[in-house]
Amino acid sequence: MIILDTHVWLWWLMGDTRLKPQWRQCIETTDRVCVSAISCVEVAWLAESGRITLPNASDEWMENAITHSGLELIPITPNIAKRAAELTQHHRDPQDRLIIATALAYQATLISADSKFPLYAELSDYLLD
Repeated sequence: MIILDTHVWLWWLMGDTRLKPQWRQCIETTDRVCVSAISCVEVAWLAESGRITLPNASDEWMENAITHSGLELIPITPNIAKRAAELTQHHRDPQDRLIIATALAYQATLISADSKFPLYAELSDYLLD
């Protein structure tokens, strides 16, 4: 199982060259590729604020992105919320903290280019660099 950080999800689906070849290979050969439900909030916010441009409305893009890519959407459970709140303060962004907590809760490989993620010792066995 692999969990994609929001920007990696976007890069993968949009064919962005920032997606490392080893990440693409890992995504394309794993049995389960997932994103946290918080990534949908983040994509909608990025589109609404003009930080990204999607080819269609964000809700339509997300529906297609999830349905047609075989991606699995992971809900934010009480356990994940609790884990996110308990993480050390390396990262104050609640979306990223929820993504980290999701990977930890599922003991899943996490793919992210966020420079703060390696600061979390608890991710050392899960973070793909």
